[in-house]
Amino acid sequence: MALQESGEMYLETIYVLSQKSSTVRGIDIADHLGYSKPSVSRAMGLLKDEGLVKKDSDGYYKLTEAGEILAKRIYERHTVLTKMFINLGVDETTAAEDACRVEHYISDKTFDAIKAHMMKYGS
Repeated sequence: MALQESGEMYLETIYVLSQKSSTVRGIDIADHLGYSKPSVSRAMGLLKDEGLVKKDSDGYYKLTEAGEILAKRIYERHTVLTKMFINLGVDETTAAEDACRVEHYISDKTFDAIKAHMMKYGS
């Protein structure tokens, strides 16, 4: 399934927020991403239609099993790429910002090679 970058950002955000709190509201997502609540509501509707997100009876968003698998993959890309950029001498803020951009476009093949390289050299 090929999601657009914005869809991936929403999934990653729900995943990150759910690691800090058992409940994730639309306003939490909006605040984290700096988007409007109506934009978040539209995006959540699309992600629900894709079977990646569900909203419980209390109005909290949760990732479905498929959504969580995808979100974990996106987040892993972010963390591995950030670490690689820092190891190359890039400051942490820039490394995280650049990783956020790259994580959505890098191929699985290239990412797997980077990850293997990082593991091989203990980075």
